Amino acid sequence: MLIPTKQQLEFLNWEIGAFFHFGIRSFFPGHEDWDGKPMPMEKFDPKEINCDQWMEAARTMGATYAIMTCKHHDGFALWPSRYTEYSVKNTPFGRDVVQLFVDACRKADMKVGLYYSPAQWGGEQAEMTDAEYEDYFICQLSELLTGYGKIDYLWLDGCGSEGKNFDHLSITEKIRRLQPEILIFGDVLKEGADIRWIGNEEGVADLDTHCVTDRIAFSVNDAGQKTEEKCMPAECDMRLRFSSWFDCKENEQDLTSADELMGNYELSVGRGCNLLINAGPNARGLLHESDVQVMRAFGESVRKVYGQPHPYGEMKEEDGLYVIEHTSYKDGWGYSRGVPVINRVMIREDVAQGQRIRKFRLYAHLRVCKHDRVFLYEGCTVGHKHIAVLPAIAASRIEMEILESDGEPHVLSLQAFYSG
Repeated sequence: MLIPTKQQLEFLNWEIGAFFHFGIRSFFPGHEDWDGKPMPMEKFDPKEINCDQWMEAARTMGATYAIMTCKHHDGFALWPSRYTEYSVKNTPFGRDVVQLFVDACRKADMKVGLYYSPAQWGGEQAEMTDAEYEDYFICQLSELLTGYGKIDYLWLDGCGSEGKNFDHLSITEKIRRLQPEILIFGDVLKEGADIRWIGNEEGVADLDTHCVTDRIAFSVNDAGQKTEEKCMPAECDMRLRFSSWFDCKENEQDLTSADELMGNYELSVGRGCNLLINAGPNARGLLHESDVQVMRAFGESVRKVYGQPHPYGEMKEEDGLYVIEHTSYKDGWGYSRGVPVINRVMIREDVAQGQRIRKFRLYAHLRVCKHDRVFLYEGCTVGHKHIAVLPAIAASRIEMEILESDGEPHVLSLQAFYSG
């Protein structure tokens, strides 16, 4: 049975990440990916940049890791790269934004993630041969992975790299030699990646989502490709303002609500994946206050609903079931006072021993006819965490029945919550 690595298990415990799309595009609102429009680097001057503000907002929404676009598809480098003139070193700002970002991450005790687009259309590299470009790509990655201390996560965007035949093994070997404990996102390096894309940019996973897969989605331009079966936990990325990954303050109506983000959390983390939420800092180098407010409200909602489970006893195994009971529960007839009302059940599986559960059911025993049980929910995989969203019900006892499993299942916990 394929099981996650130590680093993959740590990644799943991160759960929520903050994504920051910032760069030359932040100074040219209305430009789009691959549109070829010039973006002169002389405009890059984020005079008020404050990566500490970014981290504060990320922490309020519960993020434990952060990622910044060091080089997007336009080719502009947010560090003084020796391999291109199209970088911060030739701008009025002149400072190393990657260093500012990394310093802010460490100050906030946030895992450090660096985004790099292996493909680009901008800058003088546009006329390189494939071999020359791959060398340039490796050299820039080497700068990022040697100049800023320990990097926890390298996010390689597949968009634009469809059909490119990089020397995957050589690149992966070099990355891991420079950063032995790093996690790599995306299938650009094929066999070298640790984390896979969920296949959409809406922050949601299917009900049946497994760490082990034999099909990888490469990018929004790729329907997915068959591969040998491997263990690759999934990450669900999304943006606060759905009309652009970069700053688009003029589209205020596109701002995702805290309620919708809560749904994204339950449809990503609640389906065994991580949730990566993007915000685009503006040309001043700051997050918009409306974005900050939504991030904070989302974090408060998660903490309010899932901060403390309802007062059931410890999970026990009984006649092949996993069970939690309220203290008032007694089998048979008779009214039980104080039975909690629930509408969320969270299940956790010990994925260190393999993600084994394939199908399960949840049942509830009620306040009066406690010897009868009501079938509430049927789910598929569990993995790191599964959140079953239910109609509100007063339940004195909750039971989980596993219908299908790849070998003996290992359930870590069964907890109930209420979202008012």
